[in-house]
Amino acid sequence: MNNKKIKLLSVCISASFLFYGCKIPKIIQRDENRNTPETYSNAPADTINTATVGWRTFFTDSNLVHIIDTALANNQELMITLQEIEIAKSDIRAKKGAMLPMVTGNIGASGEKVGRYTSQGAGDASADMTPGKRVPEFLSDFRFGATIEWEADIWKKLRNAKKSSVKRYLASVEGKNFVLTNLIAEIANNYYELVALDNELDIVRQTIITQQKALEVVKVQKEAARATELAVKKFEAEVLGTQSREFELLQQIKETEYDLSLLMGRFPKDIPRDKSNFALLVPPIIHVGIPAQLLQNRPDIRKAELELAASKLDVKVAKAEFYPTFKLSADIGIDAFRPDFWIKLPESIFGSIAAGLLGPLFNRNAITAEFLSANARQKQAVFGFERSILTGYLEVATQLSAINNYEKIYDLKSKQMDALTISIQTANDLFASARADYFEVLMTQRDALDTKIELIETKKQQLNAVVNIYKGLGGGWR
Repeated sequence: MNNKKIKLLSVCISASFLFYGCKIPKIIQRDENRNTPETYSNAPADTINTATVGWRTFFTDSNLVHIIDTALANNQELMITLQEIEIAKSDIRAKKGAMLPMVTGNIGASGEKVGRYTSQGAGDASADMTPGKRVPEFLSDFRFGATIEWEADIWKKLRNAKKSSVKRYLASVEGKNFVLTNLIAEIANNYYELVALDNELDIVRQTIITQQKALEVVKVQKEAARATELAVKKFEAEVLGTQSREFELLQQIKETEYDLSLLMGRFPKDIPRDKSNFALLVPPIIHVGIPAQLLQNRPDIRKAELELAASKLDVKVAKAEFYPTFKLSADIGIDAFRPDFWIKLPESIFGSIAAGLLGPLFNRNAITAEFLSANARQKQAVFGFERSILTGYLEVATQLSAINNYEKIYDLKSKQMDALTISIQTANDLFASARADYFEVLMTQRDALDTKIELIETKKQQLNAVVNIYKGLGGGWR
């Protein structure tokens, strides 16, 4: 009868586990939207995508390639990201280990003396340890053995946890790739910024020489009573203003060199670069492909997608916590009064085995809260994935517009520069013959300087737009 009651109680407890396990909070899941526009604005549909071009092929400047190589070997942010990959890899090993039996070894010794007038003491006093040899009053105990514990993955909790870790590991790899794309793009933009500043510095220095020559002319004209002291001072002020601009550029150059040194992961040294023919550089032709290719090419989108997959698995893991857990444990080893008795087999062998179902019956607030949190994190991952797609599309569309507009701006600035070059010579000739005011000469020189600088800036912006759209398409990590 007692055995029947025990069996009935066991059945009731198991049924309770299942009953309470089924009462899981209802959560409405949100599926991610993967749809993208068919094409980019103002861009034809094209299956060719520049993102698949390796960065060594995309960048043809050997100095820039050398800087990038140095950064890939030394950049601290990249090194930190690589360690995150190792952390994620270790988490996979931990999750795999949880699926395997846990075996622990133990060895120990103890001793005790019980009262003679106790049930254990009286029993030991009347018992023989070996034929003709009584159990001693002080009992020593020497034991070594192993304990085995194993959880049966009935609800796939452990398997889903391992799969989630794998997804997060792959996400960390994509995170590293995203760091690479940003790092390479930032280096390229800073490099073009540095070369542009070098060219602007040359223009400013050439302008200073021109202005100083004009100053000498106006001084001679003053002595000949063909110009006034006001004209002289105006020309002097113009020279001084341009000279101060020179030092501003020198500071910007130094700051940009330091920025590149930081990206290269080293203390400042000379940055190798070729500033010649910068204004004549022709940006490479960009093929943007179709927006749907962003899901395959951009590391940040792939990372968000993998994190979303991991968060869905985390929900399943949290859900499995509501169900009972089946655990099996066993002990086996050698136990005897003295170590020399260990060899007396099988008498010295001890063992045990146990199995049971464990599950939540009351006060399930903790696992309910974790389940709700897992669902909330899954929804966050959905929004994060959708935002990464939108961000990628807008980045490409913005830079595509920038490439088109900067090309037109550069053409117009070039024509403006040609016109100003002629006007400078004309203004100087007219001023020398007293047919033009000194103010016209000053304004023409100033306009020419500003236009030359703007032309260099536009070329830099052209190149930066190409770099940014290359990054936006998902290029740079291959």
